[in-house]
Amino acid sequence: MNITYYGHSCFGVEVNDKHILFDPYITPNELAKNINIDEIKADYILITHGHDDHIADAVAIAKRTGAKVISNYEICLWLNKQGISNTISMNIGGKIKLDFGNVKCVIAIHSSSLPDGSYGGNPMGFVVETNHGNFYYAGDTALTYDMKLIGDYRNVDFAFLPIGDTFTMGVDNAIIASEFIQCRNIIGMHFDTFEKIKIDSALATKKFQNAGNTLTLFDIGETKKI
Repeated sequence: MNITYYGHSCFGVEVNDKHILFDPYITPNELAKNINIDEIKADYILITHGHDDHIADAVAIAKRTGAKVISNYEICLWLNKQGISNTISMNIGGKIKLDFGNVKCVIAIHSSSLPDGSYGGNPMGFVVETNHGNFYYAGDTALTYDMKLIGDYRNVDFAFLPIGDTFTMGVDNAIIASEFIQCRNIIGMHFDTFEKIKIDSALATKKFQNAGNTLTLFDIGETKKI
């Protein structure tokens, strides 16, 4: 799999010749000013919840690419009103089979409202299963004991976890989460974009190392093969 970081919690994952984009928030992010959203490829856009810092560019990218957008019912309904008809609505516990693999929705402990203030449904994360490996994209969440169910349900090769604290779990809780999901290969997200979620990257990396885990922090625009 090839993974590209577009800032904040937005990642692109290329697997089985398909491009999956998570939580597109790019143009309002000053740290991602060198990213041109018109160059981003997307066959699927997965949205965890309705907050602007996860959905800001979803409509523009979906209209340009024709990507299928996967999210909860309320967000899909809102997207339909924005002119995006190619949506797949899901809810926590559900799983669907797609041409690149399977997507299962799992619980996230957070809040969710849409940019116009309307109800954004329940926030969620995704477990993605492919023949090249499985991964967990947590979205915005607190540490929750339900994460143990993910580790029991499926072997997870790597996981995207929020580490910025204040609005989500921080580094220390993310280390516990990695134990719950039985995954030692963690990609950090939801950090440094705003003052309240700035982290000490060296200290965070060291804490993960001390726990026997690997924390990977991407530079914005960077692509890595996992």
